[in-house]
Amino acid sequence: MAKSVRIVHEFSAIENEADRWSLLADASNSPMHQFAWMKACSSVFAKDGKLQFIVVGADQPGAVGPLVMRGSRLNRLESLGVDALYEPTDFPHSDPASLEHLIQTLIELRRPLLLRRLLADSPVLKALRPAFHKRGILVTRPSTGYPWIELDPSWIEPETKLSSSWRSSLRRGRRKATEVGPVRFEVTAPKPSELPAMLAEVFRVEAANWKGKNGSALLNDSHRRQFYEQYAATACEKGILRIGFMRIGERAVATQLAVESRGGFWLLKVGYDETYACCSPGNLLLVETLRYAVTRGLKSYEFLGSAEPWTEVWTRQIRPCVSVAAYPNNCRGGAAFCCDAVKFGWERLGRKLFS
Repeated sequence: MAKSVRIVHEFSAIENEADRWSLLADASNSPMHQFAWMKACSSVFAKDGKLQFIVVGADQPGAVGPLVMRGSRLNRLESLGVDALYEPTDFPHSDPASLEHLIQTLIELRRPLLLRRLLADSPVLKALRPAFHKRGILVTRPSTGYPWIELDPSWIEPETKLSSSWRSSLRRGRRKATEVGPVRFEVTAPKPSELPAMLAEVFRVEAANWKGKNGSALLNDSHRRQFYEQYAATACEKGILRIGFMRIGERAVATQLAVESRGGFWLLKVGYDETYACCSPGNLLLVETLRYAVTRGLKSYEFLGSAEPWTEVWTRQIRPCVSVAAYPNNCRGGAAFCCDAVKFGWERLGRKLFS
């Protein structure tokens, strides 16, 4: 059965109806595939290109493809927001037929396609492979996966999951913190009226270390900060936003910006004040938010980002991702393939020369 397809260039044109779409609902998908994320991405990152928000079906769509077209000549379609935020991507869909219709629409557009950090087990990849057979070239490369923890009641005491040396380190950090002042932990679902002040505190703490020094903190990046401000505002209204603090006295020394959704605790941003690094504030707050997640009956703790030494202390479980590039059988596809081949070749050469 044929399905209606719309390609929306201004998210504001469908914002009211998209807020009611079940496949963008808070409980049906990861945060990156929900209304709040789509709205903020469309507002902030569609400015870098031309929004191509593909909607399959009417009233309650069966699939959506949040994409942006970049490049005046190649007109490459890319996942919206992934370039700036580097979080996992996918096409939210409610049934295989709608997803196949979305993939067919992409093929008919005959534009090069780039999907960074697609989950390796995504149905999108399984649908793309046969669809592009004899119609172009599909290149799949391993991408950075992200760490996560499968929670069960034993995580109510997170410290027991650590080595004896790490448990000792946490006890020492807690002791040093209490020597400075009273220690308090908070995990809150802020009200909209409370959010601006809390976000300002989150941004301050996140910048009070190496991120602030090298310019990667949100305080130094107005584009990404604008995204998190808009996303947090919508997520707050929907009741899924969580903000965590560790305080010594009244001063916040560690922070987390997270979402509680789909049975998981999704960690979007972390930060700590390096003035208090000897107290291990980031890890102490992590202990408390793990405990919080278990008491809430959540099933997973999703670190997002990528595996780093501090996450490997807690877990070696990784959700694998891939990067998918599709090149149609036309001039644009050929040009994009050549550009990417040259770029990839130079990157490989650089790694050999400087490794």
